[in-house]
Amino acid sequence: MLMALVPLFDGNMAVKAYSIFSQKDNHFLNPLLLGTGQNDGAAVVEGLELIESMGIETVEEDQEIFVPVGNISIFSDVESQCSAPHHRIVFLIDNTIPPVEMYVNRLRELKEKGYKLAVRKLAVSDFGNYAEVMKLADYVFLNNRKVAIEKARIYFGKLYPHIRLCAGGIDTMETYEELKVTGGYQLYEGEFYRVPVTKGEHDVAPLKVNYIELLNVVNDVDFDLLEAANVIGRDTALTISLLQMVNRMTVNSGITTIRHAAAMLGQKELKKWINTAVANKLYADKPSEITRLSLLRAKFAERLAGSFGMQDKSEELFLLGLFSVLDVVLEKTMEDAMEMVMVAGDIRDALTQGKGPYATLYEFIQQYEKADWQEVSRQMLLADVSMEDVHDAYMDALKWYKQLV
Repeated sequence: MLMALVPLFDGNMAVKAYSIFSQKDNHFLNPLLLGTGQNDGAAVVEGLELIESMGIETVEEDQEIFVPVGNISIFSDVESQCSAPHHRIVFLIDNTIPPVEMYVNRLRELKEKGYKLAVRKLAVSDFGNYAEVMKLADYVFLNNRKVAIEKARIYFGKLYPHIRLCAGGIDTMETYEELKVTGGYQLYEGEFYRVPVTKGEHDVAPLKVNYIELLNVVNDVDFDLLEAANVIGRDTALTISLLQMVNRMTVNSGITTIRHAAAMLGQKELKKWINTAVANKLYADKPSEITRLSLLRAKFAERLAGSFGMQDKSEELFLLGLFSVLDVVLEKTMEDAMEMVMVAGDIRDALTQGKGPYATLYEFIQQYEKADWQEVSRQMLLADVSMEDVHDAYMDALKWYKQLV
């Protein structure tokens, strides 16, 4: 099963929840299934199975997960499908669930069990018909392009003051900032957080320049361990982190010098550690989701290397994912950002022009993040990649990230 976690932000750019989107059948890979067996597994909430598989601990304790349910799966035994605390699960319903007594009663049962409810894809004209459902809902998603938030705030404030308003489909940071100023929304969803703000001139902070220099040293074709040790020694936090990590890895701890620690790791592992650790620091002044996005992309790309016929390029693909948000971090175009970082030409070509041997995998990861399952399925067919490989790679990336942080 394919799955993706899409973040929802508050007005401070903190992630407060994730929406989980999934697809069970790949009709591009299995065209004979198209139009048949459409209700297979419909009595199971796929999102709950995925949460159980990845573990609720994969996301932070104060974050909820929005899980879509259908007009059949809503009546399934949800408690047996997922052991996560009920208050962290928000069932996401749409206009396929009619506002009739049978469904309203079921929604009421779920609320009594401690679950939450969110309403999505309802036209404004439908709110009246869904009055009984709206009374039970905790959240409602509104298309910010089609709804005047001032009127919506008055409407919901009078009729459903308990409901939290979520703005969907936000494409740019400028739109996000405008909606914040206007007020009324409590949560925001869209691609805005990974789109760089490049208007005007933005000087790169001196500290970031230093970190970029560190990256350039270790990403040289054949860097020297001694030189790398000297580079790490410039930053106290990096030094402490390296010594702590290596001491945890060794049976007889007691490594006290950077050079010894670097030698214990070796060139390959030291390079990966430095890139990851420095990226964390480089992105520190940005929303935490940017760091998470970067690291997930890196591990996801590394894990998919073999599936896309690039077994010997896993290190380069890890860097591709890691540096794929540099434009957002440095608030520059990707072309300008790449001028500051020493990376292989194939990585540069994929990030700046969408060309070269890594471009297909990078595009695949971007479409996967958006849960564009039709495009993901098409690319899987062209690359002859199985759903199992993609599922395992994404799950491994999620678990790796959680262990890392």
